[in-house]
Amino acid sequence: MSTPQRYAKLPKGENPLVPSFQSDGYDSDIELELRELGPVTANARHGDGQTNSRYSAQPVQGQKDNGKTLRSLGVGRARSLNFDLGLDVENVPQGQDEDNITTEDSHRGYSALNDEVPLLKQNLHVNLEVDSSSRWKIFSPLRIPRVISDGFNRSDLTSGDSEEAPNGEASRYISIGEYPRHTFPPNAVSNAKYTAWSFLPRTLYNEFSFFYNLYFLLVALSQTIPPLRIGFLSTYIYPLAFVLAITLGKEALDDLGRRKRDSEANMEEYTVIRLRNSLQDSSFGTKRGKGSRAAAKRVKGKFNIPKHERLDSIEEEEDSMDGEHSDPISSIEILELKIKARDLKVGDILKLGKDQRIPADLVILKSYTNESAAKEPSTQLLECITKTPPDLFVKYQQTKLTADAMNRNFDGQTSNSRRDEDIEVAGETFIRTDQLDGETDWKLRLASPLTQSLDPRNFMQISIVAAKPDRKVNEFYGTIEYSPPQPKAPTEPVESGVHLLRNFKEPQVAPLTIDNTAWANTVLASNAIVLAAVIYTGAQTRQALSTSKSRSKSGLLDYEINNLTKILFALTLTLSIILVVLEFNQTAMREAWYIAIPKFLILFSTIIPVSLRVNLDMGKSVFAWFIERDQGIPDTVVRTSTIPEELGRIEYLLSDKTGTLTQNEMELKKIHVGTVSYANEAMDEITSYIRQSFSTGATLDAMQTSSLFTPSSTYQTASIGTSTTRTRREIGSRVRDLVLALALCHNVTPSTEETDEHSFITYQASSPDEIAIVRWTESVGLRLIHRDRHSITLQSVDTSRVVVRVRILDVFPFTSEGKRMGIILQFSQGTEPTVEEAREIWFYQKGADTVMTSIVVANDWLDEETANMAREGLRTLVVGRRKLSFQQYQDFSVHYKQASLSLKNRDSSMNRVVKDYLENNLELLGVTGVEDRLQKDVKPSLELLRNAGIKIWMLTGDKVETARCVAVSAKLVSRTQYIHTITNLSAELSPSAAVDALSLLRSKPDSTALLIDGNSLSHFLTFHQEAFISLAVLLPAVIACRCTPTQKADVATLIRQFTRKRVACIGDGGNDVSMIQAADIGIGIVGKEGRQASLAADFSITQFHHLTKLLVWHGRNSYKRSAKLAQFVIHRGLIISVCQTVYSISTRFEPVALYRDWLLVGYASVYTMAPVFSLVLDRDVDEGLANLYPELYKELTSGATLSYRTFFVWVAVSIYQGGIIQGLSQILVGSNIPPGRMVSVSFTVLVINELMMVACEVVTWHWIMTLSLLGTFAA
Repeated sequence: MSTPQRYAKLPKGENPLVPSFQSDGYDSDIELELRELGPVTANARHGDGQTNSRYSAQPVQGQKDNGKTLRSLGVGRARSLNFDLGLDVENVPQGQDEDNITTEDSHRGYSALNDEVPLLKQNLHVNLEVDSSSRWKIFSPLRIPRVISDGFNRSDLTSGDSEEAPNGEASRYISIGEYPRHTFPPNAVSNAKYTAWSFLPRTLYNEFSFFYNLYFLLVALSQTIPPLRIGFLSTYIYPLAFVLAITLGKEALDDLGRRKRDSEANMEEYTVIRLRNSLQDSSFGTKRGKGSRAAAKRVKGKFNIPKHERLDSIEEEEDSMDGEHSDPISSIEILELKIKARDLKVGDILKLGKDQRIPADLVILKSYTNESAAKEPSTQLLECITKTPPDLFVKYQQTKLTADAMNRNFDGQTSNSRRDEDIEVAGETFIRTDQLDGETDWKLRLASPLTQSLDPRNFMQISIVAAKPDRKVNEFYGTIEYSPPQPKAPTEPVESGVHLLRNFKEPQVAPLTIDNTAWANTVLASNAIVLAAVIYTGAQTRQALSTSKSRSKSGLLDYEINNLTKILFALTLTLSIILVVLEFNQTAMREAWYIAIPKFLILFSTIIPVSLRVNLDMGKSVFAWFIERDQGIPDTVVRTSTIPEELGRIEYLLSDKTGTLTQNEMELKKIHVGTVSYANEAMDEITSYIRQSFSTGATLDAMQTSSLFTPSSTYQTASIGTSTTRTRREIGSRVRDLVLALALCHNVTPSTEETDEHSFITYQASSPDEIAIVRWTESVGLRLIHRDRHSITLQSVDTSRVVVRVRILDVFPFTSEGKRMGIILQFSQGTEPTVEEAREIWFYQKGADTVMTSIVVANDWLDEETANMAREGLRTLVVGRRKLSFQQYQDFSVHYKQASLSLKNRDSSMNRVVKDYLENNLELLGVTGVEDRLQKDVKPSLELLRNAGIKIWMLTGDKVETARCVAVSAKLVSRTQYIHTITNLSAELSPSAAVDALSLLRSKPDSTALLIDGNSLSHFLTFHQEAFISLAVLLPAVIACRCTPTQKADVATLIRQFTRKRVACIGDGGNDVSMIQAADIGIGIVGKEGRQASLAADFSITQFHHLTKLLVWHGRNSYKRSAKLAQFVIHRGLIISVCQTVYSISTRFEPVALYRDWLLVGYASVYTMAPVFSLVLDRDVDEGLANLYPELYKELTSGATLSYRTFFVWVAVSIYQGGIIQGLSQILVGSNIPPGRMVSVSFTVLVINELMMVACEVVTWHWIMTLSLLGTFAA
């Protein structure tokens, strides 16, 4: 029995079942199915003159179906129901609603056993509304890997001040876990200066931008002109080619070294989660187009589908309907692949663990602790031999996990046994961003609630819309969408359209913010496993966009020599013109003047010797070799060997703080309880107080918690009858209260890590200060063993008994503005009272002394003690508490809740309630001093550099208080210097007010240091740049905090441009790369979390104190030796030019060469090369003397070793020696033509004179010097 064939009435030119990117070659399941239906007519449907965006599938009269074609749509539910989204019912017969459609035909809709029956009732009008942003994914569960970057512009994803993306895209649409079709930058770290195409053009441009190289080139090219030819062309071309080969070879080796080190970072392997549908294809990773459906061939815009393959595919899907894969996600398999960092792509799902560096910009999808994962059986690793997709280009090992085991692994436990709050907590993780922004505080990151509770197999249904790439590390806008698998159509006869309508699951959309991201070059700090999706790679990551491009660096010595060669050229041109004029006055000129002058210029070209650059470059390579093999600074690497002499000319040093000056390891060094201060060995006394307090007399059974400790508990002595003074009991009680407050007032979360031998507790928090304090409380006897959003549990280290258990009522987190944090706790007494009001409620608070002084009760010791700790460079925290009655807390809670609901001035209202009800008359418990451990020998190193005349600036992304403490503890600022602080300047501030902030600095620039934050620095650089920098460069020290990577680079560039002095920058993090590349000398320290700064730097060291030897010793030697070598090479060429001038005068001003062809080349190579070059081994002072008297370094910064004064002295010496040698040779021997004998005599004397000059200039003899001199004499 035949039934009418269904046809789709569509708007003209558009088919809702064909995705909008059909032209890109997308093989739509729906289009294939429509072709199986038979002929289709497309007509436009208009209503009221407008095109309707809702599309109807209607029966068309007069058409017959072929039976088999409908069978395809009958099994279409295997593809997640192609008509399952955007359905609504129109034109239902009057008198019937969707619950009462009971015609006979309606009971035969989607049954696989009734293929002859139409899918929809003829009079049922089903509209299909498809959003353009999700049209492609609605109709195909076997989704094609793709990413759309164009045309997906959502206004809510683009901030108004965002910078334009590198590729001009507005936003990107990412399908999770699939290969992107759109080409995004490869995820490769690259610090190389050149590419294969740019190497020759850039290096040749750099070389010939120097005048003396251009001069050599012009002289060599002049020999191709017959009237100007003086000797063999090869004697001019070969030396120049040799010079360029040496220079280009050094640049190539340096760049290859950078690429090799980049390759090490790019080859780091990461675990990537791949999802595949076992129904789709048996070969994982095979793109669409290689399965049975890929046999469809596109011919003139249409698909030609082989019939037998079409039917086989239909039967396979139909069979799977009744099999084990009826669950929409049961056919999804999860594979773990090991993939190199460079091969990561947008859309990949990464699996990251603790202390793992994040290789690309990610959105966190799911996070779970290692503890929960450990509770489940470990998954079995299987060797999978799978064909690698063509676009992956990576060999990897596959780890196949069963779906159930993977689900347990990700969730940690079954969903039935988990509370909603546990799921929420499991979505938390901490990251360290000090390599990105320089901030030492750990950052809390959260998985989106939408994905945290999902089975990882459902990630195939997730898509992300991300804003365009931006350099702002603290901003992100995006959305994440989850399209749930649609329910299977029933096998019982029901009205299909109504069933779909009732059971349709709406897509879920959630916003994404900075809290859901983890940027490249940060480190996962939590003891957790994180699943995250890659959204930006390579050059589009925040790290890369905040990094300036590398540039070719040339030393100041090179520019100085370039200026000297211009003077020499001017002298040569003047001399040539004088000789031509004299010839014209005496006799008639044999050649035209425009021929004679160039000939004389070529004859005198040795005055600017071609060997100058060769000797300098080879000398620099020797200096680099000395640096890398110095055992006093092990593992030092010279990455740019063209500027080692610059190390001896540094006048400004810009340093990062975290990881450079400090180790970023906090330690509580001192506490003060009002009458007594404890530090170092005195901490043992605190341990005894805590042992007495929490180990005796608190309970009948030490292993029971029936009686817990509260702040009101009486302080217990060691044993009954022990004699203790009243003062000691009071001190013990105060110490106990302070330690208890420190153990409770924080945001630290403990976690247990297990090794093969034992388990131990680690702590996680946003601030390393708090971790240091909690570790200290554990060391003195009170351990934090549990903390969640609702409770805290403390354990006695001595008895391993739970001694304190509290309920968290409210937490007031630390803010930069408030500079304090507080917590309200309700103490448990073990046997809980029946009345809640009987439980003790306490408010604890700790914060900076500047704000806590007005909150605690009046006292006479707080200001003095905090000042003493600050002078020691310790971070001070003042701790206080207040007991609250139940009624007081109730009153506060009511008013605080009301304030939190305010629509205007909510924050200020909440702060006012806290201040009125809590922050007044707190009991002062004590003061703590936390030290940020400095790197080894930082203090003496900074002092030595300061004595060497180097001005030191500290640029950090950390807080103002932290920067101040480190500057004091590191002796960056001496005790006699006043620290002038400028913070929170804004654009609204009047120009006069901003300039007035600098007035104090003008009055005492030598004894005042500047502390300025990022906002104020940005204000000055934008509106008062010249006034600020002209004053700042005079100060002995400048501390800039809350600086972005771009600001660091801008400061370095501004100092270079304003002062024309040499600037060195040193750092260890990725946030320092821009600053390092902007400096004249970039020095990178190999950091704990990464090598980005080290790879991008010109010099890489392992410890900050190695910098002193690098500058004071190797910098001195490199500069002094380079200057002396350059002077000798210039002297060697100048003296031979003087001889040529004397000879030309004696031959009546004829442009005839005195030393011709290879004799001239041999003079600069065979006869004088080794002795002159051996000067690179000379040294004027010993290393110990250079360190003992760092003031000697100041002489180098003035450039006195190679100045105009010393240059003209050498010119005078050369004129004198050349005139004597050539004049006496011609007088004593004669200058008859050919002048062979005279040439031999003068040349011999010339060589001997040069060797004697070398011997006279040597300060410290080396055996190689002696050998080179004797060898040249023997030759």
